[in-house]
Amino acid sequence: MKPTLLPIFVLFATVTLHAADDSRLAAVRAADDQRVAATLAADGKKLDAIFSDELRYAHSSGVVDTKTSYIQSIVSGRTKYHVIHFEERNFTFPAPGIALESGRAHMRATSPTGESDSIFSFLAVWRKEKGQWRFLAWQSCKLPPATPNDKAK
Repeated sequence: MKPTLLPIFVLFATVTLHAADDSRLAAVRAADDQRVAATLAADGKKLDAIFSDELRYAHSSGVVDTKTSYIQSIVSGRTKYHVIHFEERNFTFPAPGIALESGRAHMRATSPTGESDSIFSFLAVWRKEKGQWRFLAWQSCKLPPATPNDKAK
């Protein structure tokens, strides 16, 4: 009898862990959806609530913003995001209270250097702070445009 109880317990524990993962995934995905909406709307109050006070936002150009400088750039209109669309978005949870988000995003924005319409590969870090998922870091790399040969593969 004991050998049959162990697999049942293991199955139950596995289901419980997956349910916890699903809950974390839903919460971080919702926080990121709110971040994108607030960025597109240039809503400084919402961005302030979503961003960690320790935010480090490293643009593909090499420019690095803090929470204050990034919110100011968006709210002032110096950088205006028109499109933020994920082509791929994955989340992993490497440690308690930490979520890594990676993928590919299409972004169209206007800045002092002009309009850009690009695809980026990115890595974002979320940290649970006082019970809320907060946006801690971003690093992106602009990808080259697809060539006709790329599309045929």
